Amino acid sequence: MALRTVLTHRHMKKKLLIITAAVLLLAAGFAAYVTLSTFHGTPTRINIPEGSSKDAVQAIIKEALPGSYGRKVAMLWALSGGRTAHGSFLVEPGSKSLNVARKIRSGRQTPLRFTFNNVRTLQQLAAVASRTMEFSETDFLVACDSVLPPRGYRSAAEFPAAFLPDTYEFYWTASPEYFVGKLADSRDTFWTPERRKAAASMGLTPVEVATIASIAEEETAAADERATVARLYVNRLQRGMKLQADPTVKFAVGDFSLRRITGRHLGVQSPYNTYMHEGLPPGPIRIPSAATLRAVLTAPKHDWLYMCAKEDFSGRHNFASDGATHMANARRYRAALDRRGIK
Repeated sequence: MALRTVLTHRHMKKKLLIITAAVLLLAAGFAAYVTLSTFHGTPTRINIPEGSSKDAVQAIIKEALPGSYGRKVAMLWALSGGRTAHGSFLVEPGSKSLNVARKIRSGRQTPLRFTFNNVRTLQQLAAVASRTMEFSETDFLVACDSVLPPRGYRSAAEFPAAFLPDTYEFYWTASPEYFVGKLADSRDTFWTPERRKAAASMGLTPVEVATIASIAEEETAAADERATVARLYVNRLQRGMKLQADPTVKFAVGDFSLRRITGRHLGVQSPYNTYMHEGLPPGPIRIPSAATLRAVLTAPKHDWLYMCAKEDFSGRHNFASDGATHMANARRYRAALDRRGIK
């Protein structure tokens, strides 16, 4: 009887050990399956807004990383003690689920690149920035109002001169004030003492150079023609002539698609209408590139005062130093518009 009891006890103990080992093996296998899962998708960002709850963070992770991999990352993040998170985290191919969860848990954000070009207005720049950063368009515009005036920009009309199209690196959570300041820093770096001296020799401030550059960019799509166009407007300024620049009228009207400027457009009441007002408009009509700023500063001297689009619609221009030649050029262009039925 005693022997049977001993054997039974040993059998039960052995069975328990086998079950325990199996459970531990299964647990280890599950842990390895969860923690060592590898991401095989394309590079993906997880953007978690400030103030997100634990449930919201897990939902954001699962939405950004669909399938079992996303569920594993969300679970591991929660198991690691995550209660909330904030930031932008890049998940690249080959990333292990545990490492991604730890990255989110510790707040180790991945910097992002912000690139902009071919932007006309401050509102457009605000829209581009808000699509990349956490802050809103309104946040960006408010930051401009607080950051730029102390840096010498006298009005909102001059604000576009504070920026240069380029590629910048930020954390997604950067404040709009920091963002605006860093962009303005890049513009200040461009304006070396030598370039400021070159502008002054033309009787221009950096903001005025940016304004002329913006008109030249809108006036011609031919990059090699912009220096010539810029010098033409400098010539007119120095002679006290009105600029009479069509792009400024388009800006005043609010329609850059205009192909023919008529008397109705020329009569619009706006400080940007350079047919009506002398001197430069209040500020740039677009955010010009560094290349165009350099073109203005290094433009070779010439005596041209007039320009008119070529009648072949190449986007280039005929230049003239006297009114009679200019009127002949203009007649050819108007005739070409008429032939094409462009009103």
